[in-house]
Order: sequence, then C-alpha cells, then structure tokens
Amino acid sequence: MRGPFSHLRVDFSDVASMAPGTSKLSLAELLDRRTKVGSLWQVEGTRVRCVACGHRCLIGEGKRGICRVRFNQGGQLRVPFGYVAGIQCDPVEKKPFFHVYPGSDALTFGMMGCDFHCGYCQNWVTSQALRDEASHAQVTSVSPEQIVRAGHQSGARLIVSSYNEPLISAEWAVAVFEQATQAGLKCAFVSNGNVTPEALAFLRPWIVAYKIDLKCFDDKRYRSLGGTLQNVTNGIELVHEQGIWLEVVTLVIPGFNDTEAELRQIARFLASVSGDIPWHVTAFHKDYKMTDSPNTMPSHLIRAAEIGAEEGLRYIYAGNAPGRVDDWEQTRCPECSQILVERFGYLVKRYHISPDGRCTKCRHVVPGIWPTAGVAGVRLGDTTADYYSRFPRPVTLMSTRDALERL
Repeated sequence: MRGPFSHLRVDFSDVASMAPGTSKLSLAELLDRRTKVGSLWQVEGTRVRCVACGHRCLIGEGKRGICRVRFNQGGQLRVPFGYVAGIQCDPVEKKPFFHVYPGSDALTFGMMGCDFHCGYCQNWVTSQALRDEASHAQVTSVSPEQIVRAGHQSGARLIVSSYNEPLISAEWAVAVFEQATQAGLKCAFVSNGNVTPEALAFLRPWIVAYKIDLKCFDDKRYRSLGGTLQNVTNGIELVHEQGIWLEVVTLVIPGFNDTEAELRQIARFLASVSGDIPWHVTAFHKDYKMTDSPNTMPSHLIRAAEIGAEEGLRYIYAGNAPGRVDDWEQTRCPECSQILVERFGYLVKRYHISPDGRCTKCRHVVPGIWPTAGVAGVRLGDTTADYYSRFPRPVTLMSTRDALERL
C-alpha cells in the first residue's frame, strides 16, 4: 500500500528528490528556498524568539531552532512554506479522530522536521530528515489551492496538517486552512502537543479539532524524546480551554510507558481536564531506532482501556488491532450503554447518533463534531471490500492549468 511519502504525481520542474547519501546541507539548502518570513516570532535584542512551539528558541543571526527548519536570516525568522513532503487521503479514524465526522476522509499533508526526536517515530524519514543521515525524502512545491483542490477531488471532509510536527510549520498550515475554510472544508491539527498560547491563538480561527500525543507521564523520559511533560500537559489543558475538540493518543510501548501506575496517571490527568476527552491507546510496533521493545499485545491495550474507564474517562479506544480488543473500538453511550458508533478498524459499521449529537435511544448528549444529517451523513459498510476501501489512498496534485482543462 502506498503511503504519504510515496512518489507524488505532479508535474513541476522544481521537484527535488533526496537520495540516500545526499548531504544534509543540500537538503537544508533545498528547504531554505521554500520559506517565508513567519508570524510566530518576536525580536529580543539582536536575536529573535520563536514562539511556534514550547521550546521558545532564542535564535541568533544565521542560526536555527531546535526543529532545524525555522531560522534567523537578517533579523527575521524564516519558516517552511509552499511545499509538501507527504500527502494522502486518510480515513479520519486514522488520525485518530473518533468523534469527528465518523466515516469521512481527511486530506492530510506534512512537511519536514520536528521539535522532538522520538526513537520510535513512524514518520522519521521526514521528521528527522535534518538530523539523521539515514533518512531521505522528497519535497514538492505546491500551493494551498492545489491542496484544497485535491481534498475536493478526493471527497475529503477535512484538511489536516500531520506526519511531521505541524507546529513548526504553522504559518503554512494556516495558509492552507484559510483556503480550505473558504471552500467549505473543516481543518484539524495532529500534533505532539508542545504548543504555546501564541501558536494556538494563531491556529484557533481555522481549526475545529486537535489531536495530541501524550507519550508518557514521566518528565525524564519525555526529555529523552526532546520535550517536557509539563509543556504537553499544559498544551492539553490549553486546547481544551479554547473549546477546540480534543482527542489524545498514547502509544503503549512495552518497557517504556506501559506500567499500570503510569497508564493510570495518564488517565487520571485526562479525567481531571475532562472525562469527555477521548483517549486512544494504540499498539506499538518496532520502528526506527526502537527495535528492542516487543510489539504491544491486544491484551495490553485492553487493560489500558480498562484503566481509563476506572479513572473516569467516558470514551476510551484501543487501536491498531481491529477485532482483537473486545468492545474497545466502539463508542458507547455512557448513560444507557447503547453502541453509538460500531467500528472495525477504520470502517464504521453502525451509527446511532442523532443529527443534534445525541444518543438515539436515551437522548444523552454525545460530545464531538457529528454530521448534521445524522446517519445519512455517515459512510457505512459491512463487507471485506468496505473494510479495504477505508485504507489510506494517494492523491494527485494538479496545477491550476490542469484543473481548468478538466472543467
């Protein structure tokens, strides 16, 4: 199956492919040509302070931030703009959002770089491209209009910034989101949660949903990944306070964050913010530099989900193991226990939420962003073919000329 970093079918003369062994300086130069003066920064003496993520890098002339892609040139902060390093049409459940337009598609795009350096990153070929000599990736120049057009052509309901850390390219995301909103699409962010109040205020007018990874509940281990626990928990609280729909994911990694005590701490913290925050506990598989830890067993996910329920969370989901996690793929009404959304992997099989967002049996309000048409607005399926139809799929980016020729 083709992924978001497969060859993009687009006819541009400035497409550049970085093969293994190509110097990182060349890649940096390539990316530096695809930048503009950003919005999320301020002058402090002879340096500039970036406020896009919680690191708040103070950057001298000619220097880069921790993310490696935001840099000070001539006393101004230049930021990534005008390209993608990955783009595809994903089921919204893959993000994962389970309380946002179930059964719909999300046109998802990403760039290069990250403010973290997680050793198990599944998108490391782009997120770590300026840190790791083994990585190689392709970038393609593109306009916001082309991305939005691809979303419409793919039948997507949402446009999502993901794959690398989108906070470090927030200016580009907002440029895309502005066009998407005007075209009637909803927008969302999939992030590590190392967000600042300034960045969230910048994003707030354009996004309806925000997914955050809460990777563990130990600050020492968080620092080994390149972040801090406090910044991420602050980010979760901030997104919730702003009224943006929030879902949280914890990748359960054996030997790293899977003790009952730590999972209980995570669940207890989320419940203290709101028991209505969906918590996704998902399965780790060996990737990148973390190959010693065993893959997560479905039984471990089930126990993590049970812990979430014990700590007062009302919507807990076990992911990455379709059909093997008991009832933890389903959305149940916390009042009457009716199955509201029945799922198998990314496939929605049954849907019982009314157009006004209530349980169709007891009328309990179900938090989330639901289709106003009710079940008529949800793509349902019940066959093997339906299941495979919900896998991610590649998209074609067309120039304005090509789009006009198709009219």
